[in-house]
Amino acid sequence: MTMQARGVSSPAPMPDIASTFAALRAKRQLALMPFIPAGYPDLATTAALLPVIEKAGANLIEIGIPFSDPIADGPTIQAAFTAALAKGLRLAEVFETVRNVRPKVSIPLVAMVSYSIVYRYGLERFAADAKGAGFDGLILPDLPPPEAAGVCAKVQAAGLATTLLVAPTTSEKRRREIAELSSGFVYYLSVSGITGERDRLPENIESNLRQLRGITKRPVCVGFGISKPEHLAQLAPVADGAIVGSAIVKKISEARSGEPEVIAEVVGAYCRSLLNLVR
Repeated sequence: MTMQARGVSSPAPMPDIASTFAALRAKRQLALMPFIPAGYPDLATTAALLPVIEKAGANLIEIGIPFSDPIADGPTIQAAFTAALAKGLRLAEVFETVRNVRPKVSIPLVAMVSYSIVYRYGLERFAADAKGAGFDGLILPDLPPPEAAGVCAKVQAAGLATTLLVAPTTSEKRRREIAELSSGFVYYLSVSGITGERDRLPENIESNLRQLRGITKRPVCVGFGISKPEHLAQLAPVADGAIVGSAIVKKISEARSGEPEVIAEVVGAYCRSLLNLVR
């Protein structure tokens, strides 16, 4: 007799990136996507953070793979990556940690990873291992079109969504190319330069986002400088998601002397506060 015949249903499949954004669009809600650096201050904290962040209201979580030469990360995230690498963090350990905690997390997980790491590991191997660990997509910050086309095709064939970055200075032609290659969502940088908390978002961000959403049906998420409930409220009418990075890492750093569960609760409380004006 099958389990279904006994009245025991199989667990519902976890929502993927596309269905997550579709559901939020139907409710006219902005997605919250916190960023956490893998292995900072340790892997136990990474494991503790994921389920707590989901319970706090996050819709997706971006996990940064530490890299010795960050592309656009500001000093806060750079310091976290440096600390994680100084402890000898290995990619296999990141995959193992995510794999072990994945049953406790139902929202999509997206890895932010330099393509140089993927290339050294082996593209097909990396995509297969990331998928096997429970990731739903890859953000590739240093992979421009048209070179990205072949890489994105292989990543997508492995069952992972791809996301590339659009800067305020990116031409419309290049924006169209990036949107076409981004099967998960388009990552729009609120400013050119590096990440970091900012008091205000740029004055032209709404017009830039409307222009970008006018050329693609892909979800558009905004990162760099987002740290306040007011920022999310400003983005809600013109974006699909808000990515909060440096401000999250700062909260982790401030609480890093505590146990992983304590750090996770601090970050969870901050995530809940970010949603005060949009949920």
